[in-house]
Amino acid sequence: MWAYLNRLFDLLLPRKERTVRVEEYRTEHVPVITQEHAAFGMRITTLLEYRDKVVEDIIWALKYDGSAYAAELLATLLAEYLREEIVEKMAFSNHPILLVPVPLHPIRQKERGFNQIEMVLNALPPEFHNGKLSRIVHVLERVRSTKQQARLTRDERYHNVSGVFMLTFPELVRDAHIILIDDVTTTGATLTEASRPLTSIVTSVTLLALARA
Repeated sequence: MWAYLNRLFDLLLPRKERTVRVEEYRTEHVPVITQEHAAFGMRITTLLEYRDKVVEDIIWALKYDGSAYAAELLATLLAEYLREEIVEKMAFSNHPILLVPVPLHPIRQKERGFNQIEMVLNALPPEFHNGKLSRIVHVLERVRSTKQQARLTRDERYHNVSGVFMLTFPELVRDAHIILIDDVTTTGATLTEASRPLTSIVTSVTLLALARA
């Protein structure tokens, strides 16, 4: 039924070729290569390589087309990684585990209509929302608009995002294990800067990006 409706919608309002292509992908088509990278004195874990064509297609379909299918596909891959990480943390600590998305500035989010990493987190299975494994909390605010990071050098990226994140609800994260999540990282400037308001009041902060560019 859905396949028929999609074909009908394609005739009436053709979708972007990239989005159509992405809907043919399955999890087995996406090469997961978990890596750690040093960034501004911290460590960032990434799951995918942005330079892979399949990964690039999925990230672009998510980020620029708002593809729900891309979000669900990435959520499936993310869930596989998070389950192992969270179970390991739970074995050694009884502090809550919280997933925190990196926010967009309100102006950017209004222009785009969505926050792509929030779409992915919202598509995670129920155990990541209901406290069985974790909860998702929105406790960071981007307090000023910045230039697009993709157009800047490494040093410019660091200064571009310096001081742009504010912790809005410290009582929600105090003494928790935080997994701070973004869609793509290049130099790590955004993720490391977003972690700074959290580090003094939480038990630990893990920096995680879906893909490395």
